[in-house]
Amino acid sequence: MTLQGVLNADREQGSINRNIYGHFSEHLGRCIYEGIWVGEDSPIPNTNGIRNDVLEALKQIKIPVLRWPGGCFADEYHWKDGIGPKETRKEMINTHWGGVVENNHFGTHEFMDLCALLECEPYINGNVGSGTVQEMSEWVEYLTFGGKSPMSELRSQNGHQEPWKVTYFGVGNENWGCGGNMRPEYYADLYRRYQTYVRNYDGNIIHRIACGPNSDDYNWMEVLMREAGRFMDSITLHYYTLPTGNWADKGEATGFDEAAWFATLKKALHMDELIARHSTIMDKYDPEGRVGLIVDEWGTWYNVEPGTNPGFLYQQNSIRDALVAGLTFHIFHKHSSRVRMANIAQTVNVLQAVILTEGEKMMLTPTYHVFDMYKVHQDAELLDLSLDGGSYKLGGEEIPAVTATASRDAQGAIHISFCNLRTESASEVKLDLRGLASGELSITGTTLAGDKIDAHNTFEQPEAVAPRAFTDFSLEDGTLSVTLPAMSVTTLELAVKA
Repeated sequence: MTLQGVLNADREQGSINRNIYGHFSEHLGRCIYEGIWVGEDSPIPNTNGIRNDVLEALKQIKIPVLRWPGGCFADEYHWKDGIGPKETRKEMINTHWGGVVENNHFGTHEFMDLCALLECEPYINGNVGSGTVQEMSEWVEYLTFGGKSPMSELRSQNGHQEPWKVTYFGVGNENWGCGGNMRPEYYADLYRRYQTYVRNYDGNIIHRIACGPNSDDYNWMEVLMREAGRFMDSITLHYYTLPTGNWADKGEATGFDEAAWFATLKKALHMDELIARHSTIMDKYDPEGRVGLIVDEWGTWYNVEPGTNPGFLYQQNSIRDALVAGLTFHIFHKHSSRVRMANIAQTVNVLQAVILTEGEKMMLTPTYHVFDMYKVHQDAELLDLSLDGGSYKLGGEEIPAVTATASRDAQGAIHISFCNLRTESASEVKLDLRGLASGELSITGTTLAGDKIDAHNTFEQPEAVAPRAFTDFSLEDGTLSVTLPAMSVTTLELAVKA
């Protein structure tokens, strides 16, 4: 069966915010330490303690924004413990993630250096759960105030005289859970109080972000928008994809069967309903769409790899994760009028990581390659694409066999991305191309596919799942015909020849 669709290239549906392709780095397991930060004295090549191989890999995918220091860690983090000479910084126990000692060698200055090296925006999460209003207010002052004050003088003493630019600041994290087990009414009042003292200094305009709901907690969204909507610029949403839906036994990252494959993709597609329903509530209190929705924790969550610290959340990453990423980006594009940022959890060595490291070795995951293939959609104009995605059925349940998205970049090139969810068969797609600029089209393609449902890269075989040139398409009389490999993510570029 051939799937039919229409691309209206002359119908733009809004801009795809580049921050949808954002990342999240928490003091969790080996994400920061070993994954990003190795220290200036490490034999691993580094720039001011930040490992060069990870740095270059993240620059390649044009990482737009990076969230830090958490996560649950944010609401037990006291920022003054992470400034000044490293030998005098306080050590603490990371009570959330493995009970290990945190030496605070990676703090505010190191994070801001990382963002500068990546040329990305910092997104800092403040401590509401165990911190004070004064502590949060002083952190913003330390970061962004250029005049004479106790915090600006302290920053200068620590080697950075000029203030930084910080746009995104989160007032708490998961305050319904690890951030304080609060009721929405209580957090709404706390948010209103804390955000008052997140001040704008010297032309630096803070985008204030409220802690939003976990998954389908629509009451939390209702209360926050009703009681505090006018005091926020954005509100967050967290949703993780678990194959089993059971936090006690989430399923395995590899060695799974087709039923687990199907369940994972179906749960990933649930993101569409979540965003739609939360957006409806936001529309009620913010009909003009001023407040953004930020999905600042998303991705797959499996049982940890055998033999690893259970608090480090280290898991392998397969072609199934690549498809979860592709599907999720398609959903974010669809809701781009409300979704202004998203941050995959997490950047290195934790959950759905784009990079895995082992000592001096580094490996790119299938999810990384999707970010690389999809970076063409950053800040592009979403195009009207309708597709009958067909049917993939298993065990009496049904999901689309194929999903797709399309955009036009600033140079006029059109990019169409497809996800073929089927495990055993290719999918034939025919797109009627309408509204194109006149001229002969040049088409190129890239695909990422697996040869088995848990195909993944290892340090011994780091290229087992890697992008390759894709040519299984044709264009005739305005119809684009594409044959998508099984278990694949594919991006085509259409450009008018000069």
